[in-house]
Amino acid sequence: MNGGASALLPFTGIDGVRTDRGRNPDIANLRPAPAATMMIVDRTGAEPRVLMGRRHQGHVFMPGRFVFPGGRVEAGDRQMNVAGALNEWMEQRLMRQVTRPAAIRPRALALAAIRETFEETGLMIGSKDYGPLPASPQGTWSEFAARDVFPELDRLHLIARAITPPRRNKRFDTAFFAVDSDAICEKVEGVVGPDSELVELVWLPVGEAASLDMPLITRAVLADLAARLEAGMSPMLPVPLYRDRGGAWRREEL
Repeated sequence: MNGGASALLPFTGIDGVRTDRGRNPDIANLRPAPAATMMIVDRTGAEPRVLMGRRHQGHVFMPGRFVFPGGRVEAGDRQMNVAGALNEWMEQRLMRQVTRPAAIRPRALALAAIRETFEETGLMIGSKDYGPLPASPQGTWSEFAARDVFPELDRLHLIARAITPPRRNKRFDTAFFAVDSDAICEKVEGVVGPDSELVELVWLPVGEAASLDMPLITRAVLADLAARLEAGMSPMLPVPLYRDRGGAWRREEL
C-alpha cells in the first residue's frame, strides 16, 4: 500500500449515468432519510476480501442482488453507549451537504451501520473488554447489552456517501463505512438463511466482488473501497459524495 491520495480516482462507471430509471414525477420529492451501510474487510491475507450478502429474491427492493448490510437510522442509534469515538475528519464529512445537521448525526449513522450489520448477518462489531454495558435502548441493542458488547466507533472508516435521486418512493442519504474483520467480537448463528433478508454471505477479494450482480452505486463504492485500501485507509483521504445533478449521477468530494 502507498500513502498517497492519488490512488483515489473517480469511478467513471457512474459519473454522468442518467437517473431517469425509477423516477416518478407524481411522487413527492422526499427529504433523504439518514442511513448507513457497513463493509467488513478481511486484510489478513495477500489480498483484501470483503463480505457481501445476497438479498432474498422475494424482496421488492433489490431482490436477489448482492449488497452490504445496512439500513436507516433508528431512534435507539442516537442513545446507545459506545466505546471510542469517530475520527473528527469523518464527523466533518458526515455533516457536510446536510440541511440542518444535528450534532448526533455522525454517531447515529455509525451505530446504525453496526446495528444493521448484526440484524442482517449476526455479526457484532465491538469489544467485550470494557466490562458490563450500561442500560441500552430496547430492541436490537439489548442483544449487545446482554453480551456486554460495546460498539467501537473508532474502528470505523468512512468510504463514501450516496444520496438517492429525487422522485423515488424512498430516498436515503447513506454513509458507507468499512471496518476490519478483527473488529467482530461475537457471532450469532441462524440470522442468514433462505427465509431471511440475506440468504447467503460471501467473502470475496475486493476486485472479484465487482463481478457480482449488484446496484450501480454499490459497485461505485466498492471501487472507492479498493482505492482507499490501496492508498492506506487514512481518515484524511477524500470522501466521495454521489448524488443527482441535472438528472445524472455526479461524483463530488466532501
